[in-house]
Amino acid sequence: MKKYELVTDMSISVLGRKLFKIRALVDFTTKWGEIIHAGDLGGYLEKEENLSHDGDAWVYGNAKVYGNAEVCGNALVYGNAKVCDNAKVFGNAKVFGDAKVFGNAKVCGDAKVYGNAEVCGKNHILTVGPIGSRNATTNFFRDKNGEISVVCDCFYENIDDFLEKVKKTHGNNKHAKA
Repeated sequence: MKKYELVTDMSISVLGRKLFKIRALVDFTTKWGEIIHAGDLGGYLEKEENLSHDGDAWVYGNAKVYGNAEVCGNALVYGNAKVCDNAKVFGNAKVFGDAKVFGNAKVCGDAKVYGNAEVCGKNHILTVGPIGSRNATTNFFRDKNGEISVVCDCFYENIDDFLEKVKKTHGNNKHAKA
């Protein structure tokens, strides 16, 4: 049984893609306690495959899910959040605020991604930020030798050199701990 429909006369364009507002067809309560009534409008999807009809997963607010991205299980995506490319949000996960999940990233379990956070899943890349004394974005990734390297501002070295530089620059202060 379908729990929502695409509202074809309520659409927006995002990066050349047409996304449709969704409307609940049945009443249900999400794992997180949000009560959805038949007729309630949700967020935006490019296609039905972006949001499972099974489980209590829901997309609402100004949230957008497109590309081959999928939201399923009991997951919620809301606020101004975006889930796109081949990303998957499932389990009891929540993505909200201005957060973005993209690439081949997977957000699952009881994870919460929010604020201005970005989660990207590409070839063993982890992006963290804003963080540190400069509120920079720091990228950790596997290099061609399978070792972990770090790019942060103009710093580009292996993880051991990065940790040494952080220790030398910040000692044991809050930025070093972060």
